[in-house]
Amino acid sequence: MKPGNLRRQWRKAGFRQRAAIVAKIVPAVVAAVALIVGLTCFVSWRVEIGMARMAQNQLQSQYDFNPGNIIDDGLFFNGNAMSEQQVQAILDQQGARCSGAKCLKTMTFDTQSQPANEYCQAYDGGGKETAAAIIYKAGKACGISQKVLLTVLQKEQNLLTATDPSDFQFKSAMGLNCPDDADCSPQYAGFFRQMYGAAKRYQYYAHHEDQYGYHAGRLNYVRYNPNSSCGGSNVYIENKATALLYIYTPYQPNEAALAAGSGEGDA
Repeated sequence: MKPGNLRRQWRKAGFRQRAAIVAKIVPAVVAAVALIVGLTCFVSWRVEIGMARMAQNQLQSQYDFNPGNIIDDGLFFNGNAMSEQQVQAILDQQGARCSGAKCLKTMTFDTQSQPANEYCQAYDGGGKETAAAIIYKAGKACGISQKVLLTVLQKEQNLLTATDPSDFQFKSAMGLNCPDDADCSPQYAGFFRQMYGAAKRYQYYAHHEDQYGYHAGRLNYVRYNPNSSCGGSNVYIENKATALLYIYTPYQPNEAALAAGSGEGDA
């Protein structure tokens, strides 16, 4: 309806007719406002994503680390990434300085058989399995790269390079159900339970990502430290594997930590 015609109808209309005119116009106005608000939010969202990805690309260029794409899905979910012998070679190399009785490269552990389920294939346990065998078999059973498990093992307890590891380091090897300020859950305590449990947990997260606070294809606020006063930043998570890593450990390194490399940053 043209504005001029609408004004004439309004002047001539009685109360009921005016009410009918309003009833026709209001939904159209509401729809138009909703469309404008929606478009504004969409544009703002795209701008925020663009800014986050630009910052991530700068980190990738400068430090070879992209907080939104830590590892490709294909690499993460590769249970055949390494053989048992290759895992052992890494343990020998990284643990070359360890010569005591508790070196990861020579330690053995009793393991328990695990039935197949929706997340992992069966794990055949036994007595005195080497750490390399456990890492290899857990990764293969649950379809998680042995490289990922080794990386998390070092990140959580420095067990690859530890020269005199403590019992607690083995007990909480992967940090699974072992809060920073508390003891481990008995159900997950011990090297085997930690390793197999972590591999299985990643698959659980993959099947139930929607229940957690980090999602691929979205902006996610990721903190730098358990202490919220240390801040954080928006991260556009590009794939499922990266989302799972944040669900498991919900922190990212800040630029000072990245610049420090293997040293210590300020977070």
